[in-house]
Amino acid sequence: MKHAELSQTISDTLPELRKSERKVADFVLKNLLEVIRMRIVDLAEKAEVSEPTVVRFCRAVGCHGFQDFKLALAQQLAASPSYGQIAVTDTDSTREYTHKVFDSTVDTLLKVRESLVIERLDAAVAAICAAKRVEFYGFGASAAVAFDAQHKFFRLQITSAAYSDPHLQNMSATSLHAGDVVVAISQSGRTKALLDSMDLVKKANGIVIAIAPSGSPIARNATIAIEVDAKEDIQIYTPLSSRIAHLAVIDVLAIGVAQKKGPQLQQHLQQLQEGLSSLRSD
Repeated sequence: MKHAELSQTISDTLPELRKSERKVADFVLKNLLEVIRMRIVDLAEKAEVSEPTVVRFCRAVGCHGFQDFKLALAQQLAASPSYGQIAVTDTDSTREYTHKVFDSTVDTLLKVRESLVIERLDAAVAAICAAKRVEFYGFGASAAVAFDAQHKFFRLQITSAAYSDPHLQNMSATSLHAGDVVVAISQSGRTKALLDSMDLVKKANGIVIAIAPSGSPIARNATIAIEVDAKEDIQIYTPLSSRIAHLAVIDVLAIGVAQKKGPQLQQHLQQLQEGLSSLRSD
């Protein structure tokens, strides 16, 4: 287990823990900095459990014992001080989980911003500007990002489409021409259907821009890889922070394209705004 994943592991393991072990987990997630300085007897007392229960909890989350657990926790917080403090528990109040969702998103966005390779963003913007067609592929939560991207780039006078069905992606990919661009969006970076569609794009001499985790198969197989590593810090079924990070990257690309298109695009966007005004109430 990577140390940076310890808080997420605790959150993911909560449903499988015994009731007494969950008491330890809940206390730990809310008091990470305190726990690092505690003895096992202190944690047992605070969580109102026995010392053997604390040991069982440590082993349940992948550590050899209490000292190994504290070491992993310390290394995680050294790498990302806010990481574990924003893991949601089922005992959080509305105020607590609301703050954690926002804190998680802000934390992720700042990390992703610092890790982006500017040269790859420049290359992606240049490829999109030169393309006759730009298509966006994504599944699940990434599909929402793809359709949002299509809407943004459509407004920039770029022929664009978004597909979340593998059959339509394959049909789209085989109809592309040299220099056309597909933006493949994936939170896991391992979706086989998306990899298959990417292969078809490259066979057509198209360009694949991937927005995916670093080192993932989708990032490795892209023409231009925009690597986004966004760990989900909260225990919930739908990824939140990673999706918002992907949306932010799409915004960056859209701003870059708009900037390159210059004043003529500004006039077009103004006309769009005026055209929409009749649809809005005073």
